[in-house]
Formats: sequence, C-alpha cells, structure tokens
Amino acid sequence: MINKKTLPNGVRIMAEKNDTVRSVAMGIWVKTGSRNEEAVENGISHFIEHMLFKGTETRSSQEIAEAFDRIGGQVNAFTAKEYTCYYAKVLDEHARIAVDVLQDMFFHSVFDEKEIEREKNVVLEEIRMVEDTPDDLVHDLLSEASFGRATLANPILGTEETLRTFNKKQIRTYMDRFYTGDHVVISVAGHYDEALIDEIEEIFSEVKPSTHLFEIPAAEFVPIHKFRYKETEQAHICLAYPGLEIGSDDAFGLVLLNNALGGSMSSRLFQKIREEQGLCYSVFSYHSSYEKIGTTTLYAGTQLAQLPQLTEAMAGVVNEFQLNGLTKKELDNGKEQLKGNIMLGLESTNSRMSRNGKNEMLLEKHKSLDELLDDINSVSLEKVNELARSLFETSPALSIVSSSEIMPQTVYSS
Repeated sequence: MINKKTLPNGVRIMAEKNDTVRSVAMGIWVKTGSRNEEAVENGISHFIEHMLFKGTETRSSQEIAEAFDRIGGQVNAFTAKEYTCYYAKVLDEHARIAVDVLQDMFFHSVFDEKEIEREKNVVLEEIRMVEDTPDDLVHDLLSEASFGRATLANPILGTEETLRTFNKKQIRTYMDRFYTGDHVVISVAGHYDEALIDEIEEIFSEVKPSTHLFEIPAAEFVPIHKFRYKETEQAHICLAYPGLEIGSDDAFGLVLLNNALGGSMSSRLFQKIREEQGLCYSVFSYHSSYEKIGTTTLYAGTQLAQLPQLTEAMAGVVNEFQLNGLTKKELDNGKEQLKGNIMLGLESTNSRMSRNGKNEMLLEKHKSLDELLDDINSVSLEKVNELARSLFETSPALSIVSSSEIMPQTVYSS
C-alpha cells in the first residue's frame, strides 16, 4: 500500500512499506530538467545534479562517497528532460544515515567556485564522450530533428558554450525557481519504521514553497533531417515518429506496439533486419513519453555501404505495421512479457521507489498491480492497430551519424 502525505509547503512524501525485505530505497525527485531551461542555461539541471555531490557545509565530496561506502549502500543521481532524481539504497538499519546525507546534499551544498570550475571540466569530458559515441550522439541529434527549436530538443548535458558560463549565482537562482515545494517528491520504499517518515516530513518541511505556477514549455513534432559527419566504423541512423504523451489512456497499447516493432528479440525489426537480412548487429525501437507529447524511435547501425538498404528495410517494417498492424500472437506475447516485466520489477525496492516517485511527480496517480494487469489485458488488437495506423502515417524525423557526407534524403524518402 502506498501512503501519501502532502506537506503545507507542497512537498509530497510517498511511502510504500515492505516488511519482507531488508533494504530501503529513497529518492528526492525534482520536477525540472533540460526542457525547463532557457537557451543560455541549457545543461544547468544536469550540472546541479553533479554539484550536489561536491561538498556541503559539513561534508566534503569524499566524505559523501565514504558515508555510503562505509555502510555498503548505493547513492547516485540522474537528470532527464523533465525531472532530476537523487537516490540511495541501503540496508534498513542504515536508513537514517542515507536520509541525513541526502538532505545535507539537498539543503546544504556549498557550490564552491573552485569545485564548480573543476566540475565544468568533468561535464565537458562527459559531453565529449557522447560526441565520441556515435550511437549516443545520433539520439541527441534526433531530438533536434524531432522538436526543432523547442526546449525539448536541447541536450540534457548542455553544450560547451553554456557550460562555461555557469556560476554559483546562476545555480542558486535556478534552484530557487525549481527546487521548491510543488516541484519536490520524496519517495521511500522497503523496510522502514514510521519514525523515519516522520523525520523526513520534518526535514523537508524546510523546502521553500513554490511562488508561481510553471507551465511546461510547448513542443510539437516538426520532423526534419539532421546529419553529423564523424569518423566512424558504422553509420548510425534513427527514425522518429509521433508517440503518446505521458499518462495517455493508450499507453499500454503503445508499449505493446513497440514491443512487437523493435522492443524485443522476437520483434520484427530484430528478426527481419538482423536475423533474416544480416544488415546490422544492433537494431531496436523505443517510445518516449513527455508532458503533452511523445515520440516512437527506431535505431540501427551498419556499415556505410549498407545504409540505404538498411533504411529501406526499416521503412518497410514500419509501412507493414502501418498497413496491417500486429498479429494476435504478437499482441498476446507482448502482454505476457509486459506483465512479467512489471511484476518482476516490483520485487525491487529501488524499482518501487522509482515508480512511485515518477508517477506522483508526473501523473499524480497510482494504480495497484491488479489495476495495471487489467489495463494490459484490456488492450485490444483493434486499438493497437489503430495506433499503428495513426502514428506511422506521419513522415519521420531522421538523424544520421556517418563517416561520409551522405545526405539523409538519399537514404530515406518520405
């Protein structure tokens, strides 16, 4: 059972107890990411995520790391386009240590200017690592090809130009804007006592309340072609079609559609392009859901000479879906796989913490396992095939990272 408490400042605490385990996972979820950033501050959400590990008023960065190593715990963080999360997983007997360190990072990070300059170089190397990893770079390029000038197109890491401008004042200003009550969710799952939740409530009652309503920046799917020349052994290609916004009633229909398209080893992309034609090693699809918009993405990599053939094969699989949809066997297999993934995921305290935190922050609703299984079972073949017809009738956005100045339109004609 998930217990929710909303504090007077707007912070929400989600707690799900499980007395059959000996671990507890906790996360601080903040509803801000690269989509919320102005052009001149692109990457600051991710940079703040780094800086919260760089020292507080009472702990150095090494002491933060040692605090978790000493108790055999795990601590980490990540930034997405619409949210940031700081999380830890520890044995139940060390739960209060984890809460103390996480809250210290959240409230008392000092943002020392020397550490800021040092961390800029770390993030710059992270940006360069993406540049040197073409199968990552092609997905960043696809965001630009899908969303044009909207902030949703911006890279989570930011750019070298924006990164160099960050300072303590800018960090504080951004946090004052977004690290506030209505934007914060605390999620706890596992074996804990109620006194721990009381302590969390007292600690996070200190979060400043939000002073204004924030509207998510608009975005629309405006597909174009983007190309990047890189010295690579393979050519990497992504195609993006429209998807569904987060919380859509048809979400499970799209999950099942994606599973049959390229989300599993038995999917059509994998079987037809890798197994039957041998055109690539890696080929898959996935869907991304955001507030008020989403995308369905296909990826593959192959040698340059095979790129036209590969792209034609990918388009052929999509066209077949658009015309004829899934088979009943594909739908039934997908349902069982999805149900298995959900139930297995719920065995992990970290998965439960993440699920509860993200659902509360983005959807503000939580369904029981039985409700989820009923939703999956109720998805009809007609509904999935209707989705396939509507989503794939649009010309796709396209991105290519390749060692030749081949133009996208020569390998894909919409």
